[in-house]
Amino acid sequence: METVTLRRTLRAEEERLRAAITDVGAFMRAAGFDEVTVEGDAIHITNHVGLLTIDLELRRFPDAAAVLAYEQVEGIFREMTTTYGLEPEPGGETTVTARTDFALDRAIVGPILDATVIKRQRRRELTAQFDYLDGLADG
Repeated sequence: METVTLRRTLRAEEERLRAAITDVGAFMRAAGFDEVTVEGDAIHITNHVGLLTIDLELRRFPDAAAVLAYEQVEGIFREMTTTYGLEPEPGGETTVTARTDFALDRAIVGPILDATVIKRQRRRELTAQFDYLDGLADG
């Protein structure tokens, strides 16, 4: 299993960030995905990575420690989960932590994508989401 974890402390109250993260459609679009559809707990994303188009069917699941947690139902991974957590800090700041755990399905991915490429892409996506949250915190 591979893991990508990003953490950033933002000048924003926890509830404001919680509201932004749980607006799942907008929050997922902030990652830079080419298409995002949200229907209840189901999330469909399409992303173009190099020459590949990646389609993922995701499902939200309850996680007491997370503001948002989802797992892949269909897609290029053998398994993949992502969680977002919030931790209040002194002075009205909040630390946001995002963690993605994944295992690639070699039969689907092949030699074009490997864990290094996936990790790099995922860091970009999570950074874009944190930038989005940071922009809301400033506004």
